[in-house]
Amino acid sequence: QVQLVESGGGLVQAGGSLKLSCAASGGTFTNYAMAWFRQAPGKEREFVGGISWTGTKKAYADSVKDRFTIFRDNGKNTVRLQMNNLKPEDTAVYYCAGEVFGDGTSGRRYGSWGQGTQVTVSS
Repeated sequence: QVQLVESGGGLVQAGGSLKLSCAASGGTFTNYAMAWFRQAPGKEREFVGGISWTGTKKAYADSVKDRFTIFRDNGKNTVRLQMNNLKPEDTAVYYCAGEVFGDGTSGRRYGSWGQGTQVTVSS
């Protein structure tokens, strides 16, 4: 299983931007679909966005579509999540996840997970 480490979280005002990064090691990164999930206090973890192992397919939750963009850099074994126009309801711990030969959608079984990075959006 690939090991995943997230970074880039922090505190930002509503309307601002953040870029999260997820660095992978210990596996063949190009074989993995990658996704971002988030979990707010008292709520279930939810899918944010994902990208297929080929990089040709992307999927987003309706709540972040047109504001968040996911992209992968296979040369650096990294997947990133660019978050624009952030809202207080985006406040959560964001997790990176990977699945071998997956399509990056929400219904997949992701076997590799990072520890998470906190994103806090103030109003």
